[in-house]
Amino acid sequence: MSSVSDQIRAALVGLKMPRALEVLDHTLSQLEQGELSALEAIDSLLNEEFSTREDRRVTVALATARLTPIKTLESFDFTFQPSLDRERIMALAELEFITRKEVVHFLGPPGTGKSHLATALGVAAVKAGKSVYRIALADLIDALSKAEREGKLAEKLRFYARASLLIVDEIGYLPITTGGANLFFQLVNARYEKGAMIMTSNRGFAEWGDVFGDPVVATALLDRLLHHAVVVQIDGASYRLRAHADLMPDHVRSNASITPPPPPKRRGRPKAKVSADQ
Repeated sequence: MSSVSDQIRAALVGLKMPRALEVLDHTLSQLEQGELSALEAIDSLLNEEFSTREDRRVTVALATARLTPIKTLESFDFTFQPSLDRERIMALAELEFITRKEVVHFLGPPGTGKSHLATALGVAAVKAGKSVYRIALADLIDALSKAEREGKLAEKLRFYARASLLIVDEIGYLPITTGGANLFFQLVNARYEKGAMIMTSNRGFAEWGDVFGDPVVATALLDRLLHHAVVVQIDGASYRLRAHADLMPDHVRSNASITPPPPPKRRGRPKAKVSADQ
């Protein structure tokens, strides 16, 4: 038995299966005592190794996707935002919108959980083996602008277009120049009907002309971003400021809702199919 176990150890080392090697003695002991059958012992070793590798993969992928600190749907307080349809969010977590290459928009006042939900869906996608990348709009445009100056714009656009899911956070928090808006349009156009996106914004679509400094570019963006879209409106107070709500001014505490207007009419193309909260 010892010679066989030595051969197994050597094989596990050669196959680079450190977790299986670590639990081998315990598994063999269970096998000898009749607690496990031969097939169960093999299954146990493989499961231990697979689980360890999967945990490592997810950890690296979450860091690469810039999804840390990690947020999950389980940690989101739906009772604090009763305007949210929990079942609808959980349906999004099934990730069919990625397969359909749709765009999910989370709209609402600051602090209402838009980024949490976007990140949580990104985490779910990573665990499901999808490639994900998350970035704030201002950082995205800075990176594209730098690439353009260095003559590497096409390469950078390919990088951001590569992920199965691109999360663009914080649209509307900082003004965007016309040049930056044009760069963002190039990326959106590159991903149009080719890759899913999640976008968070504290501004309604009617305000995107101001956000991007050019109504024409904003209309062109919405033309693509609302063609295959799911729009989730979040109405309510700031989750982060909930403990200090009594200190906030009335107009801040009330957090007037952001009502998205209908999508722009498409010319010469099939009728847009938009699922949106009005």
